[in-house]
Amino acid sequence: MQRRLCSAILLLEAIVLGLATPVLISVESVDTARALWVGLGLTVACLVTAGLLRLAWAYYLGWAIQVAAIALGLEIGAMFALGAIFLVLWITAVRLGRTIDRDRAAVGGSEPVS
Repeated sequence: MQRRLCSAILLLEAIVLGLATPVLISVESVDTARALWVGLGLTVACLVTAGLLRLAWAYYLGWAIQVAAIALGLEIGAMFALGAIFLVLWITAVRLGRTIDRDRAAVGGSEPVS
């Protein structure tokens, strides 16, 4: 369950970060190449990390993406708020998913992922 919840958060975050790319270019007047590397790079990082969450170390990448999304607020002020929202959602997904996995394992369900 933790993997499912965290993957869902990363997929939604990929959409937001992908949509932030044109904002970087047109509204914030960031150099196009830089905006594409940052915006689309974070988008691809979200998508790849969502696929790698079956590996325990990929959750650390998820944490790094949350930090990067908040740091994007230095370029787009609204990303401070959006990044903070996604950080709260990420923390909730990690904790709630871990709790559900642990409870399922205790009842006799599948083994927890991490």
